[in-house]
Amino acid sequence: MRSSHFSFKGQTSLYVFVAVLFLVGVIFGALMVNALSLEQRQDLEGYLGNFFVTVHHGTSGGETGAYWDIAMLHLKWIGLIWILGLSVIGLPGILVLDFMKGVLIGFTVGYLVGQYSWKGLLFALVSVAPHNLFVIPILLVCSVAAMTFSIYIIRNRLLAQRAPAGQRPFASYLLLTLVMAGLLLGVASFETWVTPAMMRWVTPMLLPV
Repeated sequence: MRSSHFSFKGQTSLYVFVAVLFLVGVIFGALMVNALSLEQRQDLEGYLGNFFVTVHHGTSGGETGAYWDIAMLHLKWIGLIWILGLSVIGLPGILVLDFMKGVLIGFTVGYLVGQYSWKGLLFALVSVAPHNLFVIPILLVCSVAAMTFSIYIIRNRLLAQRAPAGQRPFASYLLLTLVMAGLLLGVASFETWVTPAMMRWVTPMLLPV
């Protein structure tokens, strides 16, 4: 275990950096809500109104297709992070993805709270928060692993610093990513079958009387 490139020990600074970058993205996304024009707000309000109606009157069926849509979205995200980690020039791209993930979550929650007050916060707690409590840590772990592998490439290939014997960074990197992908498949199950039920519990509060 001491030879592992991707254990938490020794990577604390990277985890802190990526987590702070993500939180900055969340704050930036929340602040973006204030920059929306009146027309944009009306468009979003209309879209959400239709969405709430669809969720409230949602029926069972088609969950399998929805599951794979959600799962593929998550897998594509960590797949892109994994690919970026294979190259030195992909390092900034990993940081951009983490920042953008924070922006998306911050904007979504910020708009819901700003538009619907405590009802929007309640909806965010049941629709955005539950699965992201697992998705975000998984993405952060994948990001740090990708950054670590990219740094390894810089040291080993560009600076000619050979890794100690017995270390197989690529195998460890690939295995970790596959494990995280498996966890995301489980999260997608929750997001497909549990989250909609919780959303249907809240949406009546958000529908126009």
